[in-house]
Amino acid sequence: MGSLNVALCGLLFLALGQQPVANGQQPQFARSASRLASLLRSFAAMSQQLPVMEAFYTVQGEGLFSGQAAYFIRLGGCDVGCSWCDVKESWDADAHPKHSVEVLVAEASKHPARIVVITGGEPLMHDLGPLTKALRAAGFRTHIETSGAHPLSGDWHHICFSPKKFKAPLPEIYLHADELKVIVLNKHDLQWAQEHATKLPSQCALFLQPEWSKRESAMPLIVEHVKAHPAWRIGLQTHKYLNIP
Repeated sequence: MGSLNVALCGLLFLALGQQPVANGQQPQFARSASRLASLLRSFAAMSQQLPVMEAFYTVQGEGLFSGQAAYFIRLGGCDVGCSWCDVKESWDADAHPKHSVEVLVAEASKHPARIVVITGGEPLMHDLGPLTKALRAAGFRTHIETSGAHPLSGDWHHICFSPKKFKAPLPEIYLHADELKVIVLNKHDLQWAQEHATKLPSQCALFLQPEWSKRESAMPLIVEHVKAHPAWRIGLQTHKYLNIP
C-alpha cells in the first residue's frame, strides 16, 4: 500500500475510533470498520489510473448522437489491430500518460455538456467500472465505442458496438449494444454486417459507415444496400467533413 493510502488509513482509524460512548455502550467498531472499508473503496476507485491518449470537448460526429456536444476520453491500448485505423498511436498503452478517475471527471466537469464518450484504442482493455460510477455520480451520461473484443465493464447509458474482422467480439456484447457501427471498405463488408445484425436486439440502431480513405468507392455500395435493407442507416464522420476533432 502506498504512503498516501497508509496515511489515509491512519486518519480514518483515528476519526472513526473516537466515537462518543452512550449509555455505557462501547463504540460500534463493526460499523466503523464497515464505513472505513467503504471510504477506502471509494478512494481506491477515484485513484484508479488510466492511460489517456487525449481528452477533448467537441461535437459527436457519428451515430445516434451525431451533432450533440460531448466530452471525449480516448484511452490508450488496443490489440485489435485494424490496418486502416486512423489512431494507431493509441495502440501502445504505455506510450500515454496515466490520469486518475478523479482528474478525468474533474476535467470533463469543466464543460457544459453532460455526455462523456469513452473511446480508444479499445477502451474495454481496462476496467471501466470506477470511471463510469464516478461520471454518473457527477451527472454525466456514459457512452462507449468498443469492438467488443474484451469483457464488458462499466455502467453505460449507450454502447456503440463496432466489430472488427481482426479480432472477434465476445458473445456478451450483442445483448447490450444500443448501436451497431460497421466500417465498410468493400461489398463483402456488407454481408459481414448483416451477420452481426442478426445477433442484436431489434431496437439496436444499425449504421454502415464508409472507411474514410475509401469513401468514394464505398459510399455507392452503402447507398444501394440501405435502399435494399432499410433497417440500416448511412453513418457519416461529420466531424471530418467539418474539420473539427
